[in-house]
Amino acid sequence: MEQSADFAAGCASTTVQAEFPFDIGQILMLTVYVHDKGSLAPSDWKGGVSLPPETVWIDLLRPTSSEEATIEAALRIDIPVREKLAEIEASSRLYTQGDAIFMTATIISRADGDKPEIDAITFIVKGQILVTVRYCEPRSFDIFIARSQRPEGCPPTGDGVFISLLEAIVDRAADHLERVGTIAAATSKEVFQAADGKSRNFTSLLRRIGEEGDFTSDIRESLVSLSRLTAFYTAVFDLDRKTEGRKVQRSHLKTLQRDLSSLTDHASFLSDKISFILDATLGMITIEQNAIIKIFSVAAVVFLPPTLIASIYGMNFQMMPELEWIAGYPFALGLMIASVLATFIYFRRKGWL
Repeated sequence: MEQSADFAAGCASTTVQAEFPFDIGQILMLTVYVHDKGSLAPSDWKGGVSLPPETVWIDLLRPTSSEEATIEAALRIDIPVREKLAEIEASSRLYTQGDAIFMTATIISRADGDKPEIDAITFIVKGQILVTVRYCEPRSFDIFIARSQRPEGCPPTGDGVFISLLEAIVDRAADHLERVGTIAAATSKEVFQAADGKSRNFTSLLRRIGEEGDFTSDIRESLVSLSRLTAFYTAVFDLDRKTEGRKVQRSHLKTLQRDLSSLTDHASFLSDKISFILDATLGMITIEQNAIIKIFSVAAVVFLPPTLIASIYGMNFQMMPELEWIAGYPFALGLMIASVLATFIYFRRKGWL
């Protein structure tokens, strides 16, 4: 499996040929992590029916059919195909099969780049092992792996790894919302507090508002799916109150639910704020357009009287006394200028200019 540059050195996986009674047809590329002295470590598992005894997490990144078949045989589960991950109904995203819990959520990936994406990731908790099936590389996975490889940084069970991974995803979503809030505040300031004499680039503003609006919508969709996933897991997974570790996990799940609820509300607030900024920007554009049209309208009205005077004296009638008058030409010009000044002064007194 191809890991990102941030943690490739610490958690490089071993690419091996699976030893199965059937022909898998190609080299497997999947990562099996084990709990090693309190930290997360990649295993050198070479396939087979039995996984290493300390296995806590199997990460499948863009798995092939052979890789899926390997894990299905090892854990006796049915990994959903990618087309099923895209379905939005709860029965396809949140369900159980025997003692395995299947949960799918939409996660933001590449959010630091120019084109953030949202994709579905499936989490499967089978006994003490977590299996993730993903076709994207969210930064939250990198952060979690780097954090878990520290001493005493990894929970000893798959369900603990799952909860810790969810916490990393939620923390990352909070960072995304903070960034959106900062950009929205800067955009609002640019819309309402433009420097005197400085023209605002409304095309750039509208593009920025649209991008942040789409991103906020994606974040909210991700948070809603994570909320449903957390609620489902809490309801299905039997947390034993007699075990101290289970109590800690239940506490973490409750904290996750509270965080997801507050982040979803904050995402809705930011969405409303971005909509307000969009409406304000469109209003500013309308005001500037009206100001331009107003200038042209006033100019047309101001020059209407001299145009009328010029039209009158441009008529080809023989019996026009001013045509024989020596001062006729200066008189016509003065009359035009006086009509312009009179119209301009009238408009100023009315407050139209």
